[in-house]
Amino acid sequence: MALDALPSKAEKYASVRAMFDRIAPRYDLMNRLMTAGLDQRWRRASIDAIGVGDGDIVLDLACGTGDLAELCARRGARVIGLDFAGEMLHGAQKRGVPAVFVQGDGTRLPLRRGAVSAAVCGFALRNFVALAPVFEELARVLAPGGRVALLDVDRPTQPLLRAGFSFYFDRVVPLVGGLLSDRQAYAYLPQSTVYLPPAPELCETLSKAGFANVQHRRMLFGSAQLLTGELPA
Repeated sequence: MALDALPSKAEKYASVRAMFDRIAPRYDLMNRLMTAGLDQRWRRASIDAIGVGDGDIVLDLACGTGDLAELCARRGARVIGLDFAGEMLHGAQKRGVPAVFVQGDGTRLPLRRGAVSAAVCGFALRNFVALAPVFEELARVLAPGGRVALLDVDRPTQPLLRAGFSFYFDRVVPLVGGLLSDRQAYAYLPQSTVYLPPAPELCETLSKAGFANVQHRRMLFGSAQLLTGELPA
């Protein structure tokens, strides 16, 4: 994958899965460095927003090395972590995250209808080929009244903040990523924000999948975004 070009829709699934397999060994380190630890604060805010707690069965979609899964488990939830990258799942298992981990596709979840009470996803929406099928699958596997929290990056709208963020995210992150992990992957990650639709379109797509009370929240001046919703009871 060229550094100045994103993969085509046909190439995206395979190329992104291979990329995440490559960066799995230093994925946690890079997340903490890139965000100065704010990624964990945003994850906690995500599960706070939908009240994850004791008695919940939670699907952590595109779970990576299990950060969200671990936070949910600490609150008493039973967790299923799903990711398409086997090395990410291996990293989660090595960390001893208390969850059941499954390799699979977000558009064909290996769960029965109504199997979980909540679903979370951290920093992965832009890596799916299409979001509507993913949201529809989440609606299928969630029980009535089930809640969803979808966390991802964003870009500030205020011009000065946007310029500063872009300098860091588009230039510094690929440089540091190239030195510590994988140059190609950390060139892709900032560019991949173009895959994310505007907030109104994200909300509309989630609503069309069957979710109610859909809300969109920006965090840290628009550097990250949180999309939440719930199924009718």
